[in-house]
Amino acid sequence: MLFRIYYLLLLSLYIPCVAADSLTAFNHKFSKHVAKQLEKYSIPGGAYVIVKNNKVVSLETFGHTDKTKSKEINSNTVFRLASVSKTFASTITTMLAQENVLNLSAPITQYVPRFTLAKKGAAEKIQLKHILSHSSGLMPNAYDNLLHENWSMSKIINRFDRINPICLPEQCYGYQNITFGLLQPAIEASQPHSYAALLAQRLFSPLKMNDSSVGFTAFQQHQNTAKPHVLRKTILTKQKDNRGKRLKQYIWRKVPVAPDFYKVAPSAGVNSSISDLAQWLIANLGHSPEVLSPALLTEVTTPRIKTKKDLRRKYWREHLTDAHYGYGWRIYQLQKQTIIYHSGWVEGFRADIGYSPELGLGFAMLINAEANVINQVSSEFWAKAHELLPPKSQTTAP
Repeated sequence: MLFRIYYLLLLSLYIPCVAADSLTAFNHKFSKHVAKQLEKYSIPGGAYVIVKNNKVVSLETFGHTDKTKSKEINSNTVFRLASVSKTFASTITTMLAQENVLNLSAPITQYVPRFTLAKKGAAEKIQLKHILSHSSGLMPNAYDNLLHENWSMSKIINRFDRINPICLPEQCYGYQNITFGLLQPAIEASQPHSYAALLAQRLFSPLKMNDSSVGFTAFQQHQNTAKPHVLRKTILTKQKDNRGKRLKQYIWRKVPVAPDFYKVAPSAGVNSSISDLAQWLIANLGHSPEVLSPALLTEVTTPRIKTKKDLRRKYWREHLTDAHYGYGWRIYQLQKQTIIYHSGWVEGFRADIGYSPELGLGFAMLINAEANVINQVSSEFWAKAHELLPPKSQTTAP
């Protein structure tokens, strides 16, 4: 008996060391691979972070804030998170619900009475929980195009009376940005703080996410920001790859920061740095229970609606065996572990974040260009993750 206790104690000390060593060795190669991929696509700048439990294993930065190369990306450089913002919106909404400040079963029309659909009574059936899980029954990305047309949110909301649901709530998945943005008036009606102030008070400040903010003005006021870039053209070079195909050169153009998706702050309004995303990952892995309780983490990551389309997603499709959406998070099933995940894309920026509760592992990446290489890198990381670390259930001796 004493031998078994001694053995378990040694094992508990040994496994974290092996895990840390494995990750360090992996990152030595992985960082070079990422740098090579970013160079291949001429990405102006980016950063990624790997966390294990409550520690940052690696934080790597690449390139510059823009094409002039006058300022390098560092750990505090602020990027737009785009739809990764939904992870914060769902967290604060669920937090308020668990404090009985909000009711997730309340219809959105209780907070936004002007929101109506063509079919009488259909809008009243859409509850806050349906918005959080993209299971409202509306066609995907309903009226997103109007965000680019300088329409106010008030005018866009009035437009919904022209459309009908394609299914009943909870019966089909339809990703939304406009209706997800309606969480803001619901949140602000439930308590005295603005949405931005509430995130700062309840999430950013206690988690020491000092670079994070909400909104267009806040981004403009940051002194250390990545500048957005869109692809202008690609050029075939004389160089060839190992298969004899001519390589492409990617030409990026810096563009102004677009305010359109900031109109829907819960959907795409958060600005942050890679060092702050490390803190967000650590908290979501369960190491800040005073901020994100175990009950809250379980609630937001419970699968709510199946997302079959994700199974065909480029780079991920060879690894995914199942996919769902929870509250503001995707739940991906890979070969041997579940990944809690989200990606983001707005003009000139891409973002990716994910963590594995079983492995106690998290990964996030930010780039200041609209390039799908971020999906490639992220999926490659998670495809290798189960080879690096044993699940927590396997860290106990027989």
